[in-house]
Amino acid sequence: MRRQVLLFISVIFLSSVLGQVSYTINEEMSRGSLVGNVAQDLGLDVERLKSRNARVYSGDSREYIELSKDRGALLIKERIDREALCGQSTPCALHFQIILENPIEFYGVIVEIIDVNDNPPAFEKSEIQFKISESAVSGSKFDLERAVDLDVGINGLQNYLLKPTDNFALKLHNQADGSKNVEMILQKPLDREKNEHISLVLTAVDGGEPQLSGTMLILITVLDANDNAPVFTQPVYKATVAENSPEGTVVTTVSASDADHGSHGRITYSIRNTLDDVRHMFEVNEESGEVRLIGNIDYEKARNYQINLRASDDGGLTDSCKVIVDIMDVNDNKPLIKVMSKSNVVSEDVKTNTVVTIINIQDPDADENGKVQCVINENIPFLIKSTASNFYSLLTDSDLDRERASEYNISVTCSDEGVPSLSSSVTLTLQISDVNDNAPVFERSSYEAYIVENNTPGLSIFTVKARDADWNQNARVSYILEDSSVNGVPVSSYVSVSADSGVIHAVRSFDYEQIKDFQFRVKAQDGGSPPLSSNVTVKILIQDQNDNAPQVLYPVQTGGSLVAEMVPRSADVGYLVTKVVAVDVDSGQNAWLSYKLQKATDRALFEVGLQNGEIRTIRQVTDKDAVKQRLTVVVEDNGQPSRSATVNVNVAVADSFPEALSELTDFTHDKEYNDNLTFYLVLALAVVSFLFITCLVVIISVKIYRWRQSRILYHSSLPVIPYYPPRYSDTLGTGTLPHVYNYEVCRTTDSRKSDCKFGRAGSQNVLIMDPSSTGTMQRIQSEKSILDEPDSPLEVRPYCYPFLLKKQPI
Repeated sequence: MRRQVLLFISVIFLSSVLGQVSYTINEEMSRGSLVGNVAQDLGLDVERLKSRNARVYSGDSREYIELSKDRGALLIKERIDREALCGQSTPCALHFQIILENPIEFYGVIVEIIDVNDNPPAFEKSEIQFKISESAVSGSKFDLERAVDLDVGINGLQNYLLKPTDNFALKLHNQADGSKNVEMILQKPLDREKNEHISLVLTAVDGGEPQLSGTMLILITVLDANDNAPVFTQPVYKATVAENSPEGTVVTTVSASDADHGSHGRITYSIRNTLDDVRHMFEVNEESGEVRLIGNIDYEKARNYQINLRASDDGGLTDSCKVIVDIMDVNDNKPLIKVMSKSNVVSEDVKTNTVVTIINIQDPDADENGKVQCVINENIPFLIKSTASNFYSLLTDSDLDRERASEYNISVTCSDEGVPSLSSSVTLTLQISDVNDNAPVFERSSYEAYIVENNTPGLSIFTVKARDADWNQNARVSYILEDSSVNGVPVSSYVSVSADSGVIHAVRSFDYEQIKDFQFRVKAQDGGSPPLSSNVTVKILIQDQNDNAPQVLYPVQTGGSLVAEMVPRSADVGYLVTKVVAVDVDSGQNAWLSYKLQKATDRALFEVGLQNGEIRTIRQVTDKDAVKQRLTVVVEDNGQPSRSATVNVNVAVADSFPEALSELTDFTHDKEYNDNLTFYLVLALAVVSFLFITCLVVIISVKIYRWRQSRILYHSSLPVIPYYPPRYSDTLGTGTLPHVYNYEVCRTTDSRKSDCKFGRAGSQNVLIMDPSSTGTMQRIQSEKSILDEPDSPLEVRPYCYPFLLKKQPI
């Protein structure tokens, strides 16, 4: 078969349409036949066609042409029948586009289909009959059925031949639409007596190579005289009908007249169209000539119809006319939306005015009914713009943010301009892919967590939580403990952070008395590339636990000396004997102390203040009360469970120190005996030896001291200035015992009588007795007061042994 290739290539700069190319091919070409090398003609590389998924888009469900990506050529995909595709329309062409993606490009292609002579002329009937009166005059016309050739141009119907030509000749009439009416002209009068029946062969031939033809037999019956043929009132009738007109609608009425009378003047009407579908759409009333609609007409299928009518009388004479019916368009078709190419996923960092989707709009209606405008829903970052005839592009109109909207349902609505307007819509779903543009954000600006001291290492303390507005890997948060130090020690030796969950664990056991709080920073980092992060400060507060028992500061429990409080027998009710002073290194309610009297020699004589630890008399002291009183006081904190400490308080009920001292010796021995009888029995010999030696040393020391004092007093008129020990202070430096008090025990140098003098600031007395001295008082420093008795003679001036008195806090 003969192929004609490529008429021209034209580049049209209309938005996304980058070029157009045209080809010409013959119909009926076999599958796989070459149409043209589109890659070469458009200047496209074959690899570019492959990588960008080039394809053919015809806009129709049936594709006749396919693209070979390997060759860059257009090939016949399906046999093309020009007559079935275009009918009698010329020229006949296929219009389609070649689409390239990423980025989207498309090129227009027009393939013109050239007709080949594959259809012979054909008559609807194989034979027709005429009844012609012998009186028919020469020149009488007889309209013949036309042949139909589906081919066009030179391959279409070209001529008619009539054989034999003894009585008749053919006459052709060219029509405005290019067709030819065939008439048979009587050249020689008929003679029924000579030949009643005449047979003629009408041959229709085309101009193709080879030439094809079709024949029809004409049978003529010669009748007696009917010398007037019917005549239509006008050769052409015109009518207009809307495409939505119902069946039975009268299109027009034709009329013909015959000068004959009787049966020869009776006219019948008929449609003589043959191969087209006019007979399926229209009918004519044989008697009245009324043309009616019997089918559904569609402007989009045919915009006009030509009806060929014949008027015949009973004598066989005929006349013909044609009715041209114009179809008026009605807006009965919605716009058809076809998505040619689209991106289902768009990155959130895509630039503005990026083409997302291209759609094709088709409306087969005409004029205003076929003009279409498309819009999309509001308040979305997209716009739709017409890029070429019947093509629209969907573009981004502003920056996208997946965290604000991860998906868009874009509703495209296309409406025509008909009355009433018809519209169609389609919804496009567009996913927004994530970009790591958001750092993790903690739920709080800072955190505080509490943990009880003496915890188990590895204990979960608290959980920090950060959220990332991104998605998938970009939102996967890891937690990192930032390097820092607490009291010179790396914070990692105190706590650890779970990278996945953000759970903070204690690495060690905490002690509230050593550290009460510390802080550090935790970093939350996402899994994006590059990763983004943020920090938060976490403060850990150690909560106290009751893990320390109270410590008794006063009275001091010593193993080397006996501390006793002296209560005069004249003491009134509520007399302050002493005060138990204790502290607890815990805090809060764990350090709230209460004092209770656990045991006492005489419970009816003393009581202990629950909150202040003050030991007071609850009744008047009598002579019957024992001189030696021992009290056991329990100090408890308020923790759960509570802890406690006990202290023994020795009280001497006496009016003078000598009386108290004489009793305290036995008191000391009783205490030692009761405390550890076995121990003293074992060490009895060692103790007696030690006491004997100690007594000798003490006696000698006292003698030497008295001698030196007497010499000083004898040679000086100054008062005796005794040496006092420094004031007592609590071990923690809290000032719970800020003052000291002194007793002065005085004796004369030449008398065995002694006297006791109370200091001005004293409110209670302390007697310190060293058991190793067997009753001899130790000399202790006094804080103040120079003893002086101006009224006494110098030789009998008393010398004083100060005893330490301590004041407990109020």
